Amino acid sequence: MVAVLLPVIAIELGLMIWGLWDLTRPQRVVRGLPKAVWAVIIIFIGLFGPIVYLLFGREDA
Repeated sequence: MVAVLLPVIAIELGLMIWGLWDLTRPQRVVRGLPKAVWAVIIIFIGLFGPIVYLLFGREDA
């Protein structure tokens, strides 16, 4: 069971770190919601929060 959960946990943490790092960059412009709300979504919606942010929340400069 641990062999199945460990990669999922690692992917989730990696996506969360990547999303939060990207969100906190000073030059990053976000779409739709303030950065604080995106941070809450990334942290509390588990695996899907960072994916939603990376796909829909970032605005190309």
